[in-house]
Amino acid sequence: MAFRFAQKTVEINGKLREYQIVEHDGAAAIVPWHQGKLTLVRQTRPAVEQQLLEIPAGALEKGEDPLEAAQRELAEETGWRARSWHKLAELYLAPGYSTEVLHLYLATDLTMGEQNLDDSEDIEVVHIELSEVLTRAENGNIRDAKTLAALYHLDFWLKKHAKRPLAR
Repeated sequence: MAFRFAQKTVEINGKLREYQIVEHDGAAAIVPWHQGKLTLVRQTRPAVEQQLLEIPAGALEKGEDPLEAAQRELAEETGWRARSWHKLAELYLAPGYSTEVLHLYLATDLTMGEQNLDDSEDIEVVHIELSEVLTRAENGNIRDAKTLAALYHLDFWLKKHAKRPLAR
């Protein structure tokens, strides 16, 4: 994953303003849904010096199709392979300073294969009942923004397609 830094001059209210922009090729994130459980990953995030519980995700390689990236990341981080994929959303992660777009997918009809972590990844795979994930989110124990957004979009998808909201 390569970040590029750019300076951008924009006219706002008749004044030229300088902005520092982080250019990013984007990322894919996956909500693995299997038998009423979500698969999350617990991993160390050096920027915040914590282990966070979050949905699997990873950066797109230059020119990579977001769905192909999601399929690759799901298999690498969790071992899951999915037969069904549903696009949930495209989200800006930090539009105040970054161009990064997150492509969010729901993965269903899962089968287990082998996990294939990068040598820089220290990931624990956790399968959690949806009600427990929601409780952790409410209690502030899930602090990863993409994971919280994923719960919202999963709820919306379930209401539309499964005719039921997230259950407690």
